[in-house]
Amino acid sequence: MSDDIVVGIAPPSLVETVTGRLREDILSGELAPGDRIVEEQLTRRFGISRAPLREALRLLGQQGLVEHLPRRGVRVATVSEAEVDELFELRDVLERHAITVALRRVDLDLAELNAALEMLAGAVDAGDSLVAAAAHRRFHLALVGLAGRWHLRSAYEPVVAKLQLYMATNLQREATVRSPVEGLRRHRRLRDALATHDLDVALRELSDHGARQFLG
Repeated sequence: MSDDIVVGIAPPSLVETVTGRLREDILSGELAPGDRIVEEQLTRRFGISRAPLREALRLLGQQGLVEHLPRRGVRVATVSEAEVDELFELRDVLERHAITVALRRVDLDLAELNAALEMLAGAVDAGDSLVAAAAHRRFHLALVGLAGRWHLRSAYEPVVAKLQLYMATNLQREATVRSPVEGLRRHRRLRDALATHDLDVALRELSDHGARQFLG
């Protein structure tokens, strides 16, 4: 039986494991943007058939981490500077709208933001850049989630997915010139601004938070 015949019925845990390992390789920089993904090498490395590997690559493609090129296979995703600028502009617009909507609500629940901050604090203490990147993503998804708008979050998630590789690289650059605690403090300030329930204060802090250099 060929590998292609069993596509779609590979054990979910196996696909999740391979997806997670490749995701770590990409976000850590071990696999760089533009690097070609060679299926034969990865099937040998993980001791698996092509079916779960291809499903993992499909999921990573949905996350914006790899690109499937016609007749050329798969490579780690690349994003031009112009695309990054456009994505950050879109992220800013969506976050500003989310905060505006959220602060109209009386029952603003910051529990998920606080959980993301705890996760980030633990990652900073442990020096774990991969967990820190995941915590940054969780924080921003939680921020948009405060609006309680399903379609807004659905529009926001692919923007963050496409930016995650750039953001992980940016955070690694920040770590070479600043203490990782600075990123934690930046996110805490934004959480505290939201807690004031003052829209002007929150939007001003968001604007400072979203500076292109060393943002997260």
